[in-house]
Amino acid sequence: MLTVETITDERKLDLLAPEWEQLDASLSPRTPFTSPLWTRAWWRNYRRDGFVRDDLRVYVLRDASRRLVAVAPMMLTHRPARGPFRARELQFIGADTYVTELRGPICRLEAMPEVVKTLSAHLVGAAHEWDWVQWRGLRKSEEQDDWPRRAVPLEQYVETPNYYLPLPETWDAFKAGLPRNIKESLRKCYNSMARDGHAFEIRVVEDPAEAGRALERFLELHRGRAEADAAVQHLDVFAQDNGRRFLFDYGQAMAEAGNLRIFQMLVAGQVVATRIGFVLGDEIYLYYSGYEPEWGRYSVMTTVVAEAIQWAIGKGFRILNLSTGTDVSKTRWRPERVLYAGGFQRSTAFSSRLAFSLVDASRRRRG
Repeated sequence: MLTVETITDERKLDLLAPEWEQLDASLSPRTPFTSPLWTRAWWRNYRRDGFVRDDLRVYVLRDASRRLVAVAPMMLTHRPARGPFRARELQFIGADTYVTELRGPICRLEAMPEVVKTLSAHLVGAAHEWDWVQWRGLRKSEEQDDWPRRAVPLEQYVETPNYYLPLPETWDAFKAGLPRNIKESLRKCYNSMARDGHAFEIRVVEDPAEAGRALERFLELHRGRAEADAAVQHLDVFAQDNGRRFLFDYGQAMAEAGNLRIFQMLVAGQVVATRIGFVLGDEIYLYYSGYEPEWGRYSVMTTVVAEAIQWAIGKGFRILNLSTGTDVSKTRWRPERVLYAGGFQRSTAFSSRLAFSLVDASRRRRG
């Protein structure tokens, strides 16, 4: 049996942090979004207290021996902040413009079904506090393929894939496992630049003193990629001020802990492509990227990822995470995949169901 405790005061997160960090370190494949560091930085930069108000709701689940089994970092969002006619959404911290790629309960895979069932039952017992729960990050496995819908009455069911590479001991061994067309594509990436007389170098920024400047250049290139007139359109994830503040806040903290790696491709001394990496023990997570649009014809981001994989293998990393979403930039590497489920659990109260319908309709109109 699991017990559930609720934290509503962010100062109490400091007391939980050491246990939370140990739990986070036991997960695999890892992401940066499950750490107390990410959660605290997000809350500092994104929490709202105006027309919309976010109240902290971090649920802590322990077993009979008081061992920490799960953390569910959530918030109760009020729209509007006050008054009798409010819509109250209980959701996981990380509701932003995809700055947080994954959010949900933090626990080991084998504990996930029991954690979610226990937490859902606990929340139903306090259903007068919320109108609906937005569930995300319910990790699935082949053996537990449909457990999220059995554990929670989910509406508008969604799945988010996360792709990762178990790394061999050598780059040659990794390349040997790639299809012939991918090997040929890699050769063309390198040869096309050489043919046009462009030599490049790869720099990996990890010095905290250089992190700020490297992040600034990342933002310039990320924005440029989003503004480019290209066949595949990319979102400027950090277009909002709080997104940029968060990136510098979290990125600098990771750099000072020795866990930030920013991969840069330089041509004639100029950074033309970049991708952020976060070190998580013996794993590394490749986060967002950016590049000068005029260099896109050389597939510079494919080259940067290839160089990052080679670097990670050389450093002895066990896993390289390619991040979320299905696209050829990930699938070309023949990665393994983890699926995370989600959906909405509505309160049975008529007023709650009406509030959900109104907010849901508004979200759909905004696209």
